[in-house]
Amino acid sequence: MARLNPFGIVLALIALAIPAAAEDVPRIKLEKVVQLDKPVEVRHDPAGRLFMVEQTGRALMFENGKVVEEPYLDLSEKVYVAFECGLLGIAFHPKFQSNGLLYASYTTGQLKPGEKEPAVRSVVSEFKVDPKARRVDLATERVVFTLDQPFPNHNGGQIQFGPDGLMYFGFGDGGKGNDTLNAGQDPATWLGKILRIDPTPDPVAKTAYTVPKDNPFVGKEGWKPEIWALGQRNPWRFSFDRQTGDLWAADVGQDIWEEVNLIVKGGNYGWRIREGSHDLWPATPTTTPLIDPVFEYYHDRRAASITGGYVYRGKKIPALQGWYVCGDYSYGTLFGFKYDGKKLSGSGVIVNPQTADRAAGQRPTQPSGFGEDIDGELYMCDINGWVYRIVAP
Repeated sequence: MARLNPFGIVLALIALAIPAAAEDVPRIKLEKVVQLDKPVEVRHDPAGRLFMVEQTGRALMFENGKVVEEPYLDLSEKVYVAFECGLLGIAFHPKFQSNGLLYASYTTGQLKPGEKEPAVRSVVSEFKVDPKARRVDLATERVVFTLDQPFPNHNGGQIQFGPDGLMYFGFGDGGKGNDTLNAGQDPATWLGKILRIDPTPDPVAKTAYTVPKDNPFVGKEGWKPEIWALGQRNPWRFSFDRQTGDLWAADVGQDIWEEVNLIVKGGNYGWRIREGSHDLWPATPTTTPLIDPVFEYYHDRRAASITGGYVYRGKKIPALQGWYVCGDYSYGTLFGFKYDGKKLSGSGVIVNPQTADRAAGQRPTQPSGFGEDIDGELYMCDINGWVYRIVAP
């Protein structure tokens, strides 16, 4: 099977057996901010207002050091919450200050007669809101995109607007294990992909969104034109580097390897042919070359499920400048790496939950998401309740 590594080298990091010198890994501290109900994301609008998203269905405004009591967005009566389902992300349109468009990614579920698990549907919706308003009117909802999920896990759920002003969002391979549908490599499904659309309705095609003409597979027979990148198992969290525009996606592994990929137009990141950079089912058919992860680590007693983060571009932690920070959902370990455009210039464990100070609030349990404020300072969500601010030690 052909492999493509645009960075010139195959890069692997073995969890907690780090080749980089210890002094190369910046030190940080986790500062408790607020305790919520299953927080999964921190976002800000173009004006700088900060919002925190709960998997259970609410997006809450955070100001003056506390959460505003009335929810900014409350979908708790609509979302199905179980496994990896719920309210999974929000995103403000780049022109939110003038058009007032807010987007939410969530799941719905309906239990059919005789079935033990509900039929799950992923939904991306648009809401119209006054940019200065403190609450979203649910009556303004316009459904932009839906996808019926075969299983209630591997839903993805991240929404991000890129530097090009277009919407990127991702879905996992459909769930269960082993990608039995071969969704990651199937060009005829949105499952196992990162998609790119313009959420503006297309009056000609009579669709709720428009497919950008420069998407890599537009007009290619058998391919969904919304596909931007393929070969994903579950891109639970991805983000754009606000300085370089690079798209970084963490893909949750199956049995052995967790990975972070630099997503490029039309890129194929290997699942289910490979897990990370390692062959899994190499006989799986594909028509595009495979791209190696920039960063990966293996499962042991301290790692098992990656949660993607952000490249730090704030000013308060100079040593962390340019480092990508992510976490492991199963054990709480925070990893970091620095990429110079060709190779890793540093990598390692930034917070080890086995040695972190519990009393000081520096011991994460299950990192479920990250976020940044308008100044580029980072936050981390722990599914067990706390939202942390990442600060200098």
